Amino acid sequence: MDLLNNIKTRQALQEIHPYSPGKPIWEVQKELGIEHVIKLASNENPLGPSPKAIEAISSHLAGIHRYPDAQAAQLKNAITERLHLLPQQIIVTNGADELITLISETFLEPGDEIIVPAPSFSEYDFGAHLMGAQVVAIPLTEDYEYDIQTILTAVTSKTKIVYICSPNNPTGTYMKKMHLQQLMDILPRHVLVVFDAAYSHFADAADYTDGFELVRSGYSIIVLQTFSKIYGLAGVRVGYGAAPEAITQSILKVKEPFNVNALAQAAAEAAIYDESHVQASQQNNAQGRDQLYAAFSSLGLNYTESMSNFVLVEIGEEAKTVYEQLLAKGVIVRYGATWGMPGHVRISVGTPEENAILIGTMSAILLSSLELNGRVQK
Repeated sequence: MDLLNNIKTRQALQEIHPYSPGKPIWEVQKELGIEHVIKLASNENPLGPSPKAIEAISSHLAGIHRYPDAQAAQLKNAITERLHLLPQQIIVTNGADELITLISETFLEPGDEIIVPAPSFSEYDFGAHLMGAQVVAIPLTEDYEYDIQTILTAVTSKTKIVYICSPNNPTGTYMKKMHLQQLMDILPRHVLVVFDAAYSHFADAADYTDGFELVRSGYSIIVLQTFSKIYGLAGVRVGYGAAPEAITQSILKVKEPFNVNALAQAAAEAAIYDESHVQASQQNNAQGRDQLYAAFSSLGLNYTESMSNFVLVEIGEEAKTVYEQLLAKGVIVRYGATWGMPGHVRISVGTPEENAILIGTMSAILLSSLELNGRVQK
């Protein structure tokens, strides 16, 4: 007898698809029985965590029998010192993912609409569906750029939130500072802009903005940030949002009291001051992107120039096969079908050695494919 047969879930769950992360290293090692695996799938920092963060975690281990600070006051103060904002303009969360959900719980009701660029990060959709709101997907241009007129045309009286991921995941493209300012000035006052700047530390374009100046100016915008990328703290889950006080204080009403653990708070507070680690990570990323660009060009592959720590590569109809063959050889990348891009793979920038392994393995796979199809002569 099925005792759960009559238990009905919420209607909204029919629209929700669980997030599908990149394969972890241990799983590939176990499945394939191989020891050496490199992961270039989840946009993690290949240099590892900030050494200062590791030291901070070690020094706080003896205190983990106590609940963490529910307000994350010390971390919040460190963030405000760096950004020249007020503590009441900051909300610290269990990764930026939690903040996306909290924003949805705070502002969305059934029948509301959110505008989301496509392709982009799937968690924006998740938060809306969770609350019974509708997702209005607006396509990026053919070059994966933002078109603010397309965004504005999609706005209706039901629009509550516009999401902008800049640099955008998975394309690596960004919204120019001038265009973001124009968008904020034109949007109706009832619309909140969620500006996801998780990859901002890797953006080096002169016309890029991380959005914080708009928070300081009082616009209806919340900037999302994470310690998972440049600071290398993906495993402890900590992020934050910066917004005008009225927005952050509303979100705090739905936040769990002890949402960020004590070790994560200590690690993030130390990492935000670790300039040498940030600079080394930025340098490795810039050089690594160039290393990948040169290789893809030599292989005749189209790619999108990225302001982030990954590169979107167009392979064509063989993309899934290339992804699977890379995986079989211990190189984990991300297959583009996740974003409705079955002809692409997204490749995170690794260390020079990891990039070289990826390049050599991919070159061999593509050459073998060409030979099998009779398109090259031995």
